[in-house]
Amino acid sequence: MNEEMLKSTIEALLLAADRPLSTRNLVELLAGEHESPNHEDVRSALDALGEEWRARGAELVRVASGYRLQVRQTFEPWVARLWEERPPRYSRALLETLALIAYRQPITRAEIEDVRGVSVSSQIVKTLLEREWVQVLGHRDTPGRPAMYGTTRQFLDYFNLKSLDQLPSLVELKDVESMNPELEFDAPQAQDSGAQAAAAGDELH
Repeated sequence: MNEEMLKSTIEALLLAADRPLSTRNLVELLAGEHESPNHEDVRSALDALGEEWRARGAELVRVASGYRLQVRQTFEPWVARLWEERPPRYSRALLETLALIAYRQPITRAEIEDVRGVSVSSQIVKTLLEREWVQVLGHRDTPGRPAMYGTTRQFLDYFNLKSLDQLPSLVELKDVESMNPELEFDAPQAQDSGAQAAAAGDELH
């Protein structure tokens, strides 16, 4: 498989995938009987694709689970018109809870309540778990063995992050409600518009 064919095949795989694809995924998908591309070949093709998509309405991005093609955030106001129903806005309480888990993980529900000064409803925890943004990392070795929560790869993928190190500082965050506009533009919408976005997968390498 020559370089152009490899690049076009990877592009097709990324457009068709319903999740990010890591270099390992791509190497496995491209494996054949003769001269299968290796990790270095795939990374070179991804670099070339990234350059080609730089001036388009979609972009090639690397997130925690791998690589995906997605609509650029700049075009969200127009792309969002393809859907009649708008995603729900999340409450300040939910966003504060998510932020505390992201920045202070592992953290228990009681510890979140201590910081916020109010109780955390079971519905908020349920929503975060159902969205697969949060997971139970273990249990605190204290009476009652409360669950300790942390974020997932799906959380990183949704917010276009490779790792937790890329989270904005608390000073930059300023107002947790500023997260809502981004939450309204859901990743699956970008997939349906022709530039596929995706969710968690295997290791990047």
